[in-house]
Amino acid sequence: MSEHIPQKSWFSRNWIWVVPLGGCLTIIVLFVFGIGAAIFGVSKMFTGSTPYKYAIEQATTNPRVIELLGEPVETAGMMQGKISTTNNSGEVNITIPLKGPKGKGSVTVIGTKEDGEWSYEKLYVLIKDTQEKINLLEKTLEGT
Repeated sequence: MSEHIPQKSWFSRNWIWVVPLGGCLTIIVLFVFGIGAAIFGVSKMFTGSTPYKYAIEQATTNPRVIELLGEPVETAGMMQGKISTTNNSGEVNITIPLKGPKGKGSVTVIGTKEDGEWSYEKLYVLIKDTQEKINLLEKTLEGT
């Protein structure tokens, strides 16, 4: 007559390495998702700002920029710089990469916010290949 010895479950045989490994993987996954959410949140804050929207609008509708980069002109990656606001005042100094079918460039916007209104000291597109700087603050006069 043979005795039947019950075998331990897989978890009871392997818990010594499963618990620490599972805990570490959980912490790593939560960390990665947390960093991703923070980057996404900050990126959304910047791309929703008035200076960002204004700079993109001016760059993507400027005839010279369209001529050199092609159409459509689109953003091409992560913005660099800073935007800081406090109540009705603030500062902006950002550079946004651009691309088009014919080439690449970047739009730079530097300005201040006073009494809730943004004013721009510099707003230009720098074309990567030629290093041509296109001032977006200058308005061309029709008929001259």
